[in-house]
Amino acid sequence: MIYCVEDDDNIRELMVYTLQTTGFEAEGFSTSQPFWHAMEQQEPTLIILDVMLPGEDGISLLKQLKQQVRWEHIPVIMATAKGNEYDKVKGLDLGADDYLVKPFGMMEMVSRIKAVLRRIQRRDILRPLTMGELVMDLSAHKVKLSGERIELTFKEFELLRLFLSHPGQVFSRNDLLNKIWGEDFLGETRTVDVHIGTLRTKLGTAAEYIKTVRGVGYMMESTHD
Repeated sequence: MIYCVEDDDNIRELMVYTLQTTGFEAEGFSTSQPFWHAMEQQEPTLIILDVMLPGEDGISLLKQLKQQVRWEHIPVIMATAKGNEYDKVKGLDLGADDYLVKPFGMMEMVSRIKAVLRRIQRRDILRPLTMGELVMDLSAHKVKLSGERIELTFKEFELLRLFLSHPGQVFSRNDLLNKIWGEDFLGETRTVDVHIGTLRTKLGTAAEYIKTVRGVGYMMESTHD
């Protein structure tokens, strides 16, 4: 999902339409209030922020995003007015990943989005996954809780990686079977329950992060959120 915060109705609608026709999910917002409401409901993959917005401007929104631990990793592209070097520099200093100079072409926008997402994907490959005192080092294939290493089997490790990569997302047992064991696996969903049980045992105090969603499956979220 890509969020486009742009107060010009025609430009915003064209941005959203272009993204949707090029394979992205997209939603547009004219001001900060509906944008913040949407952020609480669903975390986007990337945000395009116009600098010149009524009320809270794009620079203010960017600053708040980067101050929030839960959102600071989300890539942001700023849309700046032609010749406004100050907004461009300010945005990059605050953590923006790229910028578009108005007026910009829709295909340029799509190209820059794809480039930023490729960079973020390469960066995230080695970024540790964390929740509370639980840390998963993907490059070293290690999991630690409060500094102490936890030994996991391959399937347990992959389950935990999936959960940590998608905090708050509910996975059905069939989802987990398909993603971890593969679509050709002939076993029963009970296999998932058994592995979740052993994973919880090994996680000790961090086991409380793995929630059972009755009648659906499992999810992972911090008890301190």
